[in-house]
Order: sequence, then C-alpha cells, then structure tokens
Amino acid sequence: MELTRIGFAPGVYDLFHIGHLNILRQARRHCDRLIVGVATDDLVKRLKGRPPVVPLAERLEIVSNLRCVDVAVVESEEDKLETWKRIGFHVIFKGDDWRGTPKWEALERRFAQVGVEVVYFPYTMHTSSTLLRGSLELLAQPKSPEMPSAQLAEPLDQEGRHEQQVGHQQCAVNGKEDVLTAQE
Repeated sequence: MELTRIGFAPGVYDLFHIGHLNILRQARRHCDRLIVGVATDDLVKRLKGRPPVVPLAERLEIVSNLRCVDVAVVESEEDKLETWKRIGFHVIFKGDDWRGTPKWEALERRFAQVGVEVVYFPYTMHTSSTLLRGSLELLAQPKSPEMPSAQLAEPLDQEGRHEQQVGHQQCAVNGKEDVLTAQE
C-alpha cells in the first residue's frame, strides 16, 4: 500500500491573484492531496498589524473552489508545528520570499525533526496582495474636494447576494480557469 503524500500550503490568500494560483498549482504537483490553510482575520491582524481586505469566509470560499485544492481549512494558529499536529502533512509549501528568514529557518529545523519537508516556490514578483492593497488605498484617497474618494465594494454577504451578477462573474472566472488549465 502506497502512502498518500499530503501537502499543506498556508497563507492569507487576501486579494487572490496569479501568484497565489501559481503556488497552489505547483504545490498540487508535489503531493497527492493538497490542504490549504487560510489564516483567520484575527491571525492576520496579529501577524501583519492590519486585517485582510477580503474577509475569511470569502477567502476560504475562493480557495476551496480551486480544482488544485483538495480541502481548505481555517488556520488560526501562528505555530505551523501545531497545525502539523492537527492536520498531519508530509510537506509544507511556501513562496520563496520566505526562504532564509529567521522564522522559516527555525521552522525548517523544527519540521526536519518530525520528517516534514519544506518546499519553496518562486515568488511572483510583478504582483502581490501588498501591492494590490496599496493600489486600492491610493484609489480610495480623495484627490481634491471636487473629486471624492473611490468607495470600495461591500463584501457579498453584506450586499444581499446579487446572484445574477455573481453568476455572470462566476462564468467569466470558470472560463478563465479553463484557459489557465489548458496552458499548463
């Protein structure tokens, strides 16, 4: 009986973009089952000093609906070894912008003691949630008294769920996802 290689890809996945998708697709190629940990709003606020733009429920919904993801779980613990004890994975995936940082060097040593491999994937330099967030904040700033600031959209759960609009957006996303898959 062959052992199922379980992979874990923790992250915030705020303002989901191509860099997130690239890491998750690459991670899926390196394991038999991919579990993705989506950080809670509180954890993000503790770690980064600010909450995510997109609420946890929406980030979890986005990630859990990707074909390359077997299951998405809520990640509320800062200590990845505690998450490992709860989930039990063989390999953990992260963007290589974390490689060589004191936090991940310490995690590599701790994971080596329990037989967990740490795999880094290339960071997508041209986009990041931090860059996207900065752009949104610039757009939201008033330019002058005559030009009011842009208003960011309310999350879907606060808009009353405009099903028809969401349905059209989902068709566009599904069509785009098929194109991306065909290019792999």
